[in-house]
Amino acid sequence: MKNFYVNDHAQNSGEHEVHQDGCTHLPKLENRTYLGLYPDCDEALKEARNIYAHVDGCYYCCNACHNG
Repeated sequence: MKNFYVNDHAQNSGEHEVHQDGCTHLPKLENRTYLGLYPDCDEALKEARNIYAHVDGCYYCCNACHNG
């Protein structure tokens, strides 16, 4: 299980990126929302969609959920 967060600031594409603990691109504490403990990024993205309509996995730490 890993801790996941969603970036509160959307990318230029309008998507909010989901990150896990230890990511080199993890947003600052004041710019992210904690999603919880999940076994994988798929579950974390489902939770993030309850907050933001458009989400994507981080290329660096959630590549399996990254859509580009």
